[in-house]
Amino acid sequence: MKTEIHPKYEDAVVRCACGNEIATRSTVKEMHVNTCSSCHPFFTGSAKLIDTEGRVDRFKKRFAEGTY
Repeated sequence: MKTEIHPKYEDAVVRCACGNEIATRSTVKEMHVNTCSSCHPFFTGSAKLIDTEGRVDRFKKRFAEGTY
């Protein structure tokens, strides 16, 4: 096998726009991301659920009656 053909795998830092830093290992030393688990709405619990009530109710009513 050839030696020295693989990229160097070393410690890396992932920096979020919110200021959070995550230590990991990668072939890239630094990575910048827009959102992370500390600031993403899904993980923080501030996600908003959008309900399309009219369409869902019409769908359920149409198929509950058995008419297509």
